[in-house]
Amino acid sequence: MTDSRVEIVLHNSDLLRDNFLGDPHTRRVGIYLPPGYDGAKRYPSVYLLAGFTGRGTMMLNESAWDENIQQRLDRLIATDEIQPMITVLPDCFTKYGGSQYINSVGTGPYEDYIIQELVPYVDAHYSTIPNRERRGVTGKSSGGYGAMMFGMRHPETFGAIACHSGDMHFDLCYRPDFMPFLRSISKYGGVENFIGTFRNAHPKKGDFHSILSTIGYAACYSPNTQSPWGFDLPFDVETGEWNDAVWARWLAWDPIELIPQYGDALRSLQLLFLDCGLRDEFNLQYGARTMAARLARAGISFRHKEFDDGHFDIQYRYDVSLKAMSDLWN
Repeated sequence: MTDSRVEIVLHNSDLLRDNFLGDPHTRRVGIYLPPGYDGAKRYPSVYLLAGFTGRGTMMLNESAWDENIQQRLDRLIATDEIQPMITVLPDCFTKYGGSQYINSVGTGPYEDYIIQELVPYVDAHYSTIPNRERRGVTGKSSGGYGAMMFGMRHPETFGAIACHSGDMHFDLCYRPDFMPFLRSISKYGGVENFIGTFRNAHPKKGDFHSILSTIGYAACYSPNTQSPWGFDLPFDVETGEWNDAVWARWLAWDPIELIPQYGDALRSLQLLFLDCGLRDEFNLQYGARTMAARLARAGISFRHKEFDDGHFDIQYRYDVSLKAMSDLWN
């Protein structure tokens, strides 16, 4: 049997062309093809979504202490933990670090890009089983959020979703970054100057991440292309005064608030899996618990797990979600 291989596809997107941030419309997409793949047999497919500041091909990087995604999939297949599957590593990176896998005039139509362009491309060029019953999506952090959004908004495309430490309960996971933003933005010369210079700023640590992530999320959740910044913030940069109207725009994308709207879609899923570390640094364990409680009250089937770890370096949890999907497809 031949070894697995990864193809790097330069995927041209018409939808991402001329996006607001000027990001490339040609995307480098990784396609994992399992051992023995020759185009004759058809396989289920899984879309693996990177977190904020990541892109799919970064999961192929070698690590001194861990497996990359090809090595992980090879091991799981070789030990019969999962069946052979095609795994797609999309690139939805933006100038600010990520798209949250949703459509925004402030970043680009990344939701439509995945659903309308990338999935059809993969099904046309590789031997997938091209239906929702054999197509899943998973990710961690912002990638987990993206998986949850696709499950809610596109159950016709993905029948199984797994969300690892995904963004939810925005009051707890995003608002803690706002005070470091307010405290430190003047050090960078204000918002507009930060946007123009952050790529060259050093060191990129401490409050820098709070500023960049807040800007990145604002570009997704509360875009305003008429603003000098391209987005609205849910607080006044000088006084810290709260803006309820802008925050409501963020909350309109919070998974815990969307269960009533997408209840039927969630009920239709073959698998709805979520987990989070007990010591998550962004308080996402409480978001997952709240999500689980509300799903239960709505009578929606799901699996919820917790594990003794934080937010970072938890790619080993893909062993759990990929096995859960594979078991469905046996």
